[in-house]
Amino acid sequence: MSIRPPGPQGVPLFGNGQQFADDPFQFMTACADAYGDVVAFDLGPIPLYMLTNPQDIKRVLVTEPDRFPKLDLGDDAIYELLGDGLLLSEGETWQQQRQLANPAFHGRRIRTLGDMMVDHTESAIGDWSDGDRLDIQIEMARLTVRIIVTAMLGTDISEERVQRVQENLEPLGARFEPDPFRRLIPDWAPTAENREFRAAIADLESVIDDIVADRRAGGYEAGAETPVDADTDEPMDLLSLLLRAKDRGEQTDQQIRDEMMTMLLAGHDTTALMLTYTWYLLSQHPEVERRLHAELDSVLDGATPTAADARQLEYTEQVLNEAMRLYPPVYTLFREATADVKIGGYRIPAGSGLMLPQWVVHRSSRWYDNPKQFDPDRWTPERAADRPRFSFFPFGGGPRHCIGKQFSMLEAKLILATVAQEYRLDYLGDALDLRGSLTMHPKEPVAMRLESR
Repeated sequence: MSIRPPGPQGVPLFGNGQQFADDPFQFMTACADAYGDVVAFDLGPIPLYMLTNPQDIKRVLVTEPDRFPKLDLGDDAIYELLGDGLLLSEGETWQQQRQLANPAFHGRRIRTLGDMMVDHTESAIGDWSDGDRLDIQIEMARLTVRIIVTAMLGTDISEERVQRVQENLEPLGARFEPDPFRRLIPDWAPTAENREFRAAIADLESVIDDIVADRRAGGYEAGAETPVDADTDEPMDLLSLLLRAKDRGEQTDQQIRDEMMTMLLAGHDTTALMLTYTWYLLSQHPEVERRLHAELDSVLDGATPTAADARQLEYTEQVLNEAMRLYPPVYTLFREATADVKIGGYRIPAGSGLMLPQWVVHRSSRWYDNPKQFDPDRWTPERAADRPRFSFFPFGGGPRHCIGKQFSMLEAKLILATVAQEYRLDYLGDALDLRGSLTMHPKEPVAMRLESR
């Protein structure tokens, strides 16, 4: 048995960091093509091993999750931003917070949010007109911010606060783009990037503080659009759950801040990106777009979609799944091996990092015929059943799977159905270039022209 898996040769101090920074997507793909299921490379102080076999990914995420906790990449900035929220917390803290949050994401509650999602969507497109040109990524992010705030913070968000959230996303995202030289600069150094990063955090904290103060002043009463629990008549949005837990001495202000920051950012960004890539792909594949419109016309017949309708929109869901296969907003996951372990015939030392790249696995010809082709029909039950479970994992998997999966999928289906009944979107740009950060974003504005149906 070989001790170390194969991998690309790096340079002293920086390893393969510059290659990854130049194009993380091409680098990961090239490594998998050249070296196989387990690839060793160096992106910094922690040795990394990339796993691309679905069985190995299942083992890490599902079979033995306690042996593979979240990896600390040695960058304090992510903890400065999100703190000990659900995305980053571990152990008892994570279990407590997850259990506390579960009622806000219960399937029964999520289904009651469908009308609110559609109302926000109809309001957002109310100012659109045939022939308008817009950046669809910005439009989708504005919409999903409003929806997540109403659903999980229990209130509407003003236009001014939406604008502040959007203005701060760029300096936050820039801080997490791969850069091998960044780790040579301490976080406390007063560089322009560090100053902009901290200013963005401070402004978002101010937005959250204002929302929390408004809710506390109102006795935690939810907004009119936020449903209450049928048994207790209490609002069940996440912020209400956290505030009531604080009254019981189970939460601190810092915990509330961390969960609200995590929810505000992670809760809107991935859905907005899923929809952005879906609109792009539909504009490039008119035959798929026609089939989508045919299903909407058949199921809805021009009516406003509901959560009940969403269950019948099978092709619409296939379109979204195929968009996430080709353009997964979360393009890789990281875990840590807490003890020496054998994976794929190789020894992975304790303390090593594991990279589980959706980008590579979702586009592998081992699991998908013509993997670069946009083909929603590959998500029919018959064809999907032939593939390993973790050949597709846009929401992760195992105990740490995304708590908002059901919420995000309902939201995306209802937004797509509401908009696509009214408009076609025609992409005006060139090839879609991507950049890696905490999530996968387009490098340039995604310019679209509206065409009334």
